[in-house]
Amino acid sequence: MNLRPENNNTEIFREDISEYVAQLQLHMALQARNLVPTLTDVNNSRHQFLQETQATVEKLASRQSGRLG
Repeated sequence: MNLRPENNNTEIFREDISEYVAQLQLHMALQARNLVPTLTDVNNSRHQFLQETQATVEKLASRQSGRLG
């Protein structure tokens, strides 16, 4: 009984998975760099996010009051 080919296939599969995971981690790290604002933009982006959130809440509130009235 020869178990060598099966072990070889398992090793190749593990290498493929390891390469895939490494590429995925690199992709996610690069993606995260594009999503995080720079330190100089933090206050500005925080203020913009607050304004956008407030506008969204006000829209939803006005729609709800329109349905009730």
